[in-house]
Amino acid sequence: MDSTLGALLPLFFTERAAGRAVVLGILIHTAGSTYQRPGALVCIAADGQFAGLISGGCLEGDLAEHAREVIAGAPARRITYDLRDPNDLLWGLGAGCEGEMRILLVRVGPQEHWEPLAHLTEAYAAHRSTAVGLVSESRDPHVALGALALPGTGAHALLPEAARAALERAADTSAPGEFEVPERYRLFLLPLALPPRLLLLGAGPDALPVVRLAAELHWKVTVADQRSALATPARFPAAERVLTLAAEQLVTGLEVEGFQAAVVMTHQLQADGDYLRALARTSVPYIGLLGPAARAERLLEELGEDAHRVRARLHAPVGLDLGGRSPQAIALSIVAEILAFLHGKAHGKAHGTAPGQTAAPRR
Repeated sequence: MDSTLGALLPLFFTERAAGRAVVLGILIHTAGSTYQRPGALVCIAADGQFAGLISGGCLEGDLAEHAREVIAGAPARRITYDLRDPNDLLWGLGAGCEGEMRILLVRVGPQEHWEPLAHLTEAYAAHRSTAVGLVSESRDPHVALGALALPGTGAHALLPEAARAALERAADTSAPGEFEVPERYRLFLLPLALPPRLLLLGAGPDALPVVRLAAELHWKVTVADQRSALATPARFPAAERVLTLAAEQLVTGLEVEGFQAAVVMTHQLQADGDYLRALARTSVPYIGLLGPAARAERLLEELGEDAHRVRARLHAPVGLDLGGRSPQAIALSIVAEILAFLHGKAHGKAHGTAPGQTAAPRR
């Protein structure tokens, strides 16, 4: 599941700082073709502002009307949109999604101690896996719709053992799901999908659009370079961290195993080789290398035995073959390939050449 929490945080932090409650909308069920899948989130303020998307924007206006009532003190509510009618007569939206979505709206404000968003945002900042439970259906008069089960709290401790185990599994797998306590209530298990961590080794000008695009996806990006003049936070405001780090410091100065992807792009042959050697001795699953295939083969030859450790994980030239040559186009191709890799999608060779064609040279 994609991490959707990051998109909600600016609006949530603004409203919380002002002491104003918001509504958290959780997509708990879908059928047919829908814009999002269960676990997607939207944050709605009292003035109708919203962050995050559950539909393509066609349902959020109607959700805002319900959200105002929940913010004003109405109980949590479950809203169902069935757009499978080809004429979309009920809503008149012409969305064409041909699917059904069920959304749970819960109030998040001072009275709720800002939960569950307080717990989720704390775990998000710490990059720590977690999951919360929300009652999505209740036949028990003592258990209200929208009631929360938070890890480490009394409410969590009172859950049946099987429900606690299901909540822990959801946290471990980042897979949303449901758990039913027979004859009492149904619990929607909402895990925190942690954003991918990307390591860029090289702080040159062409790293700037890579960081910007990755930040748009709410990825956590660390930029490292041995050149202190380039590795400055002021140049990469969207990065989580910017470090001056030589290759021999990579493993000792950074928790490299926590990264899902690393891209080597210093444009210096020696530095690229040194960083590649350091990465070969880690378990980072995706390693990208900027530059043409012949350059990559030269670097692999120089790695000796380390080449065997890295070759199966190496994407060189890095990026999907989208056809562009500008720094922005290459950045898009890099981020797109990493995204496809993270989702287990097959894709074409990066910046390859068709028979009879010659690729533009790249350092």
